[in-house]
This record gives sequence, structure tokens and C-alpha cells, in this order.
Amino acid sequence: MMKHKNAHLLVGYWMRLKRGRAVPDQSDFDPRAIKPMLAHTFVLDATNPSQPIYRLAGTSLCQRFGGELKQTGFLEHWETNSASALASLMRQSLRQRQPLCLLAIGAALDAGMFEIETLLVPVAVNGGAPTRFIGVMQVLGDAAALYGRTIEFERLVGSQFVREEAAVQLQRRMPRPGEVTTIKQHPKAPHLRLVISRDEAEHFEGEIVIAEVMDALSRRNDDSKLVS
Repeated sequence: MMKHKNAHLLVGYWMRLKRGRAVPDQSDFDPRAIKPMLAHTFVLDATNPSQPIYRLAGTSLCQRFGGELKQTGFLEHWETNSASALASLMRQSLRQRQPLCLLAIGAALDAGMFEIETLLVPVAVNGGAPTRFIGVMQVLGDAAALYGRTIEFERLVGSQFVREEAAVQLQRRMPRPGEVTTIKQHPKAPHLRLVISRDEAEHFEGEIVIAEVMDALSRRNDDSKLVS
């Protein structure tokens, strides 16, 4: 379930903007209403969910990935299996008109492993069917080690569609700033569920995922030494 305060705030705002509709329109969003999270916010064109494109991205996100994200692919920095699963999840989110919360393990050179939470809320354009997402991405826990470094890639380890009734309950007990739970704090519960559809699901071992990402990052370092 959603951990970061900004994810709760965005879902709550999205729900208020619906006004009896299945999803709000992108034009309904007032940047002033979500000003505290704008640096971490982005807009995706998901007309083709297999190749979602950044239309806009906040300054913090651009810094996290080392450059301007506008007109680049959202799935480019995800490892292959995660990108494939994400395309299916995003397609389902648009079809069901439900927000999608993603939990990932990210890696950056000399910064170790860290958790990233991304929330995607579907929106329409000019009253049509939803083809875009407004999202917010946050590093969970202390992000100080990432200053001056860029995220190399992400591995998806969990996802959940945010049901409206559950979102209402969450709005009543929103966490205080900084109240997040990390994988390291739950060594006895490493199983995280990745839901792709109602009938299909995969399970990942948290410890195995971390080991695989560290191994991949190590190979990148070795390759860069060979090139130099």
C-alpha cells in the first residue's frame, strides 16, 4: 500500500477532481494545488502503454535520472522484465480507471540500494478515454546518499491498484512526513507481490532481487573499467 505522504495527497486530489466521472481530465489539475510535490511530479502519454512517453517531468526527477526527461521513454530506465510487467499494469490501470502504486528497488553508482515509490493516476484529455497518467515518484527513507548521483535502473518488486474505498480510508490515517517502511526493516517478510492482472501474479524474493540488482550494477562497473 502507499507509503509516502505525497502519494496519499495525489490520490485524494484525483478523487476530488472526478466529480462523478470515471477519471478527471488533465486540464482539471491545478499545479498550485499540488505545489509541494511538483518537483517530483510528471505527466506520461500512455496512448501506447508499451511505450509511455514523458510529456513533463519535475526538476527533482530530471536530476535523479541525470537529464531532461521530456519526450523520453518512461520504461527506458527499468530492467527488461519490469518494463514488460509495467506495460501490462499501465494498460490495466487505464482500462479499469484506477490509480496504480508501484514499489521498486533502485540502484545508483556508489549509493547502494534504495526503495522508490511511484504513483500513477489515470487522466483523460478533452473528455475522452484515459490515455495519460499524472504521477509522483519518491525515494523512500533517507535520499541523502543520492545527492549528485543518478539512478542507473529500477527493478519492480511490488504493485497495487488503489481502490476508491481503500483510498478513502487511507486519507483518514495519512502518515506523518518521514513515516515510511523499508524492506530492510522487514527481514522476516521478504515476499512482495507484483499484481499483473486479476488472474495472473508473480512473486519476488526481496533478498534475491537486491542480490541480482547489485550483481548487475557490479557488472556495469567492470564494463566501464574495461572501456576506460
